[in-house]
Amino acid sequence: MARIKGSNSKITQRRIRDTALELFAKYGYAAVSMRRIASKVGLQVGALYRYTPDKQSLLFELLREHMVSVLDEWSQQYKDYGPKQMLKEFTSFHIRFHIKRPESVTVYYTELRNLSRDNYKIVNDMRKQYEDALEKILTHGHHTGCFDIKDTKLTAMAIIAMLNGVLNWYKREGRLDLSDVEEIYSEMALRLSLIHI
Repeated sequence: MARIKGSNSKITQRRIRDTALELFAKYGYAAVSMRRIASKVGLQVGALYRYTPDKQSLLFELLREHMVSVLDEWSQQYKDYGPKQMLKEFTSFHIRFHIKRPESVTVYYTELRNLSRDNYKIVNDMRKQYEDALEKILTHGHHTGCFDIKDTKLTAMAIIAMLNGVLNWYKREGRLDLSDVEEIYSEMALRLSLIHI
């Protein structure tokens, strides 16, 4: 009995992306060939090209998908609290979202430079949207007198860099629960921004 055309295409497409993500995270984009991806998925390399035109397109889709998820989940999380609470919400969200996706985070931060100019611009514009969300919280806090910030953009970048550091050392079996880490880092983010806590 012939397979219904397209019945497994979404499953195969997902397997290709998941496999590429795993291999890019482990070995790096440059070291992974399309042949290697196809082999791990169980496809002939020619069949792989029915799902993606080239490795660059595959990397772009992975990074774009990551940023779409970040922006979508943050928009669902967003509540119009006061600036202090919003900063705590952003801090907790950033840690929780990224800690669940170590491979996506690794590929995003190590392979962004390997995108073509046009693809880089698309993904980088999405990253700026996310950074702007934090900067808006800081700007609102500064204007309402909650925060004492000389440069909101620089402070936003410093907070995100600090939060990303968690991804390098946090282990579930470590001495701190993730909720403890979120609370401590929220306090540190506030200390970067507040006149007083």
